[in-house]
Formats: sequence, C-alpha cells, structure tokens
Amino acid sequence: MKSLITIKKIQDLLLQGLNTTYVDDETSRRMWWASLSVIQKEFLSHYSQEGGFWVASPLPALTDKKCLTKMKGWLWSPEGFPYFQRDNAGFLPVDHSVKIKEDSSNFTRNYKVLNLNAKDGYEPFLIIFTKHFQCLLTVAGEKDKRTLLMRCDEKSLKTVIELIDAKLNQENYEEALNFRKAIKYLGDLNINNEFEKNFWPILSSKLANLIPKISVQNATKNDDKNDQLTEAKLLQAISHEVRTPLATIRTLLSSTLRKYNMDESMRNRLIQIDNECNEQIDRFGLIFNAAELVSNNVSFPNQLARINLGEILYKLSPVWSKQLKRRGISLEIDIPKQLPEILSDSEKLELMLRGLIDKNTRGLREGSSLILELRPAGQKLKLQLKVKKLDLDINEINNKENGSDIGPVLNWNPQTGSLQLSQIATQKLLASLGGHVTQRRDTGLTVFFPISDSNDF
Repeated sequence: MKSLITIKKIQDLLLQGLNTTYVDDETSRRMWWASLSVIQKEFLSHYSQEGGFWVASPLPALTDKKCLTKMKGWLWSPEGFPYFQRDNAGFLPVDHSVKIKEDSSNFTRNYKVLNLNAKDGYEPFLIIFTKHFQCLLTVAGEKDKRTLLMRCDEKSLKTVIELIDAKLNQENYEEALNFRKAIKYLGDLNINNEFEKNFWPILSSKLANLIPKISVQNATKNDDKNDQLTEAKLLQAISHEVRTPLATIRTLLSSTLRKYNMDESMRNRLIQIDNECNEQIDRFGLIFNAAELVSNNVSFPNQLARINLGEILYKLSPVWSKQLKRRGISLEIDIPKQLPEILSDSEKLELMLRGLIDKNTRGLREGSSLILELRPAGQKLKLQLKVKKLDLDINEINNKENGSDIGPVLNWNPQTGSLQLSQIATQKLLASLGGHVTQRRDTGLTVFFPISDSNDF
C-alpha cells in the first residue's frame, strides 16, 4: 500500500537539507501575509488574466477576486468550513455581512473545496501556476520553529506538482483528472527566473515598513505622522490575526451545535461563547476599518448610498438588546415613522453603530439603560445615544474621561480595562460614513447624518 501523501509531508520534504533561520509562529504568520500581498500585487496581478490554476491549504489565500474567477483552484480545508465569495474570499467569513450575501450571485467560485485530513496539518500552503508566472509559498516547521519557504525553480515546482497529483489521485480521482487537464492546458511553461531576485527585496521592504521607525534626531511632525501610519498598519494586521481564530471558533461551534445532540445547559453555553466571539469580531472589524482609514491617509470616499436609518436601527435592535441584556443593561428605541433617507454605507454603518453602542455602555452598572433616539434636524437626521445610569455616582459619570489615547486609533481606560476607538478615530470613521459626531460629558453622543436629496443615487 502506498504511503499517504499529505501537505505536511510535502512541507517536510521541502525543508530537507535546507540551512535556514527559524522564527516563532507569530513572525511566520506576519511573513506569510506580507508575502501573499507581494505576490498578488507585484507579480500575479500581471499574469492572472491569462488563466492558470492554484492549490492551497487550509485557506484560499488569494484575495484578488480576478484571480479567483480567472484561475482554477483546489482548496483543502477543514470539513464543514463555510467559505464565502466576493472581496473577502481569502479570509474567514463574517456571517452578518449583508453585502457579501447580496452580491454572491454575481461571483463565480472557480475552485473545488476538498476535505483537509488531520495529518495534513494546518500550516499555510499555496502553489500558483500561470504560463508566465509560477511559485510555491508555504510556512513549514514545528511550533515556534517555522520558516517561510518560497520556491520558483523548475525542479521544486515539478516535484510538488507530482505530489499534489498523487494526493488528489488518492483522495478524489475525478479532481485528479481535472488537475492534469489544467496542467496540460497551460502547455509549455515560461519559468520566471527574475521572480526570485525581486521577491525577497520587495518582501524585506514591506516587512521593514511594519517596524516602528527609529530616528536619532528629534522627532518632527512628519516623523510623528509616519509613526502613526506604521501603528495603524500594525493594528490592521493584529485585528486580522485576532478575528481569524475567533471566526474559526465560531465555525467549529456552528458545526458542533448542528451535528451533535447535547443537553440544554451545554447548548446555551456554546451559544454564549458564539455570541462573545461575534461581538469581538465586530469590535476588531471596526478597529480594522479605522486603522485602514488612518494608514491609507486618503480623503473620505464618496461611495455613499441612500439608506433608511430608522429601518436599520429597528432591524438591529433585537440583537443589541440581547447583547446588552446579558450585561444587565436595557435598550430603548425612540424612532418616529416616515423619516427621510440618509446618505451612508449601510454595511459599514451597521458595524459602526455596534461600536458606538459598545463604546457608550462599557463600564455601566447592571440596571442602567441605553436610549437610541432618532429625530429630524433641518437637512440632517440626529441620532442620539443617551445613557440612564442606575445611580449618579460621580466617579461612574467620569469613567469615560479617564481613558488615554495609545496611538491614532485606540483609547484605553485603565479603570474598566476597556480598549475602544479613540475620539479622533471615531470622528474620522463617522465622517467617512457621512456623519458628524458631537459628544459632551453629560448628554451622551449625538451623530448628524445628511438627508438624501431626491436626485442622489
């Protein structure tokens, strides 16, 4: 009987005889995501239109939707793992994303999902083949002794292709035939000998940009700005690294709840864990959006659409009410009927509203209330978040004032241990969504949104 071919065995084979420097798990992940960015932006983007194929594990890895539609793919992933489409196809799913669900009908998923064997391991693996560009990228090694491997030489590529073909042949004969057809369709390959020469310098430069800058001179305003951009980029990477395992946990929880019988107390406990994961995914999704605005250093986008803010608040209020109820806080909604539409981005606004509610209820005692009030105000709609505290202890009122900014994006309150968006980041995010925020110590938070004119599209 032939030995079972696994992704782990392929990675170990690539390590044999290699004299390399090893890094810890966190560093290897940072190198992996930076490498994917370099490969897609600097190289693959020039060749994806000519077609080709890719093989990956345990995530699609490619995030450019042009690659996912033009190129055929094979993906080994954990059983039952729900992949989604469009812009986020290379990342873990966010179940509440309405935009992705609405747009999924316009996207053709051009890859076959296969079940990942436990012996395959979970270290990232990717091979890409087009007629004029080919490479292999993987993280190999043991825990906290990893190395990033990139291969683009003909011998390594040929060996790995033969092993992938044999693995497919063992597990799914039909897909093995499709894989061979994809190879045959490409014909004679033009090995890109310049790729390796350019890849490592570009990757080094990209990783260096993630490291805080050090200067022996006194900091200037321009240096401060560069440091802020660096911090924001790091926050983007960190928020993604946090959301990824949380989304994986949610996936496993969903599969467990669906497949197994259990007593009610255990089911409720798993549902509670799922809810907590979802809240943290939302929080770090908001942090990611704020960091993106800061790091890109661009003007606010004008891609806003007409939406009914009242309907959004009514739709989301049951979810918010449940979340607050678990902390002993009640939610009251005060919204009149037939309010005019506003200009904003519904998907990002929903995430922002969740963040505002979390920001304004952190540290509140059990028995307090949050009131959401929506009213016309001239050519704007005024959304107010008012807090009714259980008691008016002066220390509790001033809790919010004791936080301190720890960069351009975040604020930390040592009394509550709460990490939230800074006031500047909150204002900038809301401005990108068409809103203008005002906040006073004892009157809560007020956001003004522009009313949509009938000629707006």
